[in-house]
Amino acid sequence: MAAIPAFSLCSPLPLSPRPRKAPIAPRRPTALANTLEAERGVQFETGDSFFRRESAVGRDLGVLSAALHRRSLPPGGGLRVLDAMCGCGVRSLRYLAQAGAAFVWANDASEGCRPLILSNLSGHPRVSPQGDRSWVVTHLDANRVLAENYLRKEFFDLVDVDCFGSDSSFMRLAISTIRKGGLLYVTSTDGYSSGGHRPHCSLASYGAYVRPMPFSNEVGLRMLIGGALREAAALGYHISPLFSFYSYHGPVFRVMLQVDRGQLHENSRYGFISYCHGCGNSQTFSWEELGQISCACRKGEISKSVVVSGPLWTGPLHDVTHVTDMLQLATEWGWACTNRNEVDLEKLLNQMIEEGDPRLPPGYIKLDEIASRGKMNSPPLSTLINTLQEEGYVASRSHIAPNAIKTNCPIAECIQFARRLRCSTSNRR
Repeated sequence: MAAIPAFSLCSPLPLSPRPRKAPIAPRRPTALANTLEAERGVQFETGDSFFRRESAVGRDLGVLSAALHRRSLPPGGGLRVLDAMCGCGVRSLRYLAQAGAAFVWANDASEGCRPLILSNLSGHPRVSPQGDRSWVVTHLDANRVLAENYLRKEFFDLVDVDCFGSDSSFMRLAISTIRKGGLLYVTSTDGYSSGGHRPHCSLASYGAYVRPMPFSNEVGLRMLIGGALREAAALGYHISPLFSFYSYHGPVFRVMLQVDRGQLHENSRYGFISYCHGCGNSQTFSWEELGQISCACRKGEISKSVVVSGPLWTGPLHDVTHVTDMLQLATEWGWACTNRNEVDLEKLLNQMIEEGDPRLPPGYIKLDEIASRGKMNSPPLSTLINTLQEEGYVASRSHIAPNAIKTNCPIAECIQFARRLRCSTSNRR
């Protein structure tokens, strides 16, 4: 019986899986001399492909969201996933084996990765009992895969694009290829732009002019969300972040977005963030307020100490309901109370739930900044958070910076609370 033909870089893209009357023999795994890796019980090989063990947490989060989305789909539909830059194929394999995807399209531009990807996916049946293909492998430019599927009106429930740097050229096509209500999992690894060191690059890639700010890693997530929001609005869609994840290795900015039809609302959380290097205060501004940007410490005067970045996403980084469901599912699967490269998944998801409070403004305040501006030793992080909450403010830890707090309390008042805590501690000695 003939095997499913291989797709090469020179051959046309295959049509999406159609029912077949006769079963097709699975491809025999290619022998590869590689070290065997494992993630959550799924084994695979990495070969010469680019692979980071530290990114396992991002893959965990993607699988959890995909599994939850599959549960929300109408009966009989099945979860369709496009992994546009699949590398060794570990994400594709995990979407099949753990998220219960009915079909995964694994694409990587490097045809040299083909034996490796086929070997990793070969443990999963290539054809379902109903005669539908469960997965295919191609080696084409990601934009071509997205464009041709869009032209054929073949849509996906989840499109995962794990790119390098600040490449956003795929964004509009990826959004066009997603079913209504589907998910887009996007990546940036451009820490220079998020740090405000290449504002013209961030402007070209994400439509945001970014200046240096002390919470630059959160700005990187907001820059990525804002860029996707801009592209979605041009197509008549709107997006909302389900979760946002920063990892220091790389660095890596990963955001899961839900895509739906609808125009950009006038009161959308798409605006500007300011930071005053003089007093440390940060604020958000809408488009209508652009001519009014200043800082209270300057009494309305124009000051070089105030820098502005934007337009960026200024709303919550996470959807609390969705992340709560992720935590529940992780607990059911036995993933919650485990560490992945020193990241406690249960702790991470709980921090995301706290960060998702819509009353929290963008940014975070590092204890080092409080100590420096207050000319004192800062109190313990948990003590300061408890004090702010007792005073009626919203406060939480940040999953992005372990020594920082997110709060709607102005930094000047944070310094005062910290000073009182230090004084009370000294008096008890």
